[in-house]
Amino acid sequence: MTDAPKIVTAAMLVIGNEILSGRTRDANMYHLAGKLTEFGIRLREARVVPDIEETVVAAVNDLRARYDYVFTSGGIGPTHDDITADCIAKAFGVSIDIHPEARRRLEAHYEAGMLNAARLRMARIPDTATLIDNPVSAAPGFRIGNVMVMAGVPKIFEAMVASVAPTLTGGDKLLSRTVLALVPEGAVAEDLGALQKQYPDVDMGSYPAFRGGRASTAIVMRSTDRILLDAAADAMYAIFRRMGGEPFENEIV
Repeated sequence: MTDAPKIVTAAMLVIGNEILSGRTRDANMYHLAGKLTEFGIRLREARVVPDIEETVVAAVNDLRARYDYVFTSGGIGPTHDDITADCIAKAFGVSIDIHPEARRRLEAHYEAGMLNAARLRMARIPDTATLIDNPVSAAPGFRIGNVMVMAGVPKIFEAMVASVAPTLTGGDKLLSRTVLALVPEGAVAEDLGALQKQYPDVDMGSYPAFRGGRASTAIVMRSTDRILLDAAADAMYAIFRRMGGEPFENEIV
């Protein structure tokens, strides 16, 4: 009998009216999901909320209670609608003020006289929070409890993810195999359902597409157990071959 896998979970909270209006397309969730997978952390939920204080506070408190880590993006800039830091402080019930080290970093970044009141807002950090480095534009993110608060600009967000990565504790990594064949999804659905019951510890997803005008199906399998994963993939190969398809692997769909 093998030990149960160590599972570490995360959620992402995207904050900003511009995302919900369609003006800005979020690219950060895709980047975060990939990086967390590398760390052995499973992104289990992603939520988008507007710049409304009570909505942000409620979402933060809900997510941080249910997941090991919460990553937010957006709303920590210099303008009036950048309310994320204040919302995080309210969610944790702490005060917020200019952080001396955050101010020092901004002073070092801007030329003399350029650190105005608006830019100084980016140095307001909730009490007890620790800073997340921002090598791109200096204004730091911050971590409080299990919540990582980061910028919405993709280049800065990615830099902050890299900065915070060494502080994260991951679980068992989720391994993956993808088996594809020129077989319609409807034809394989029943056998796939039976295979999932046979291997309950292997997550299986079915993704139909058209290739050269023919229906195809990609079966993505994930598990922390390499032996089970390989056995399930071999069984999927056999199913596809029985249906007259010649399966292959690892093509991006």
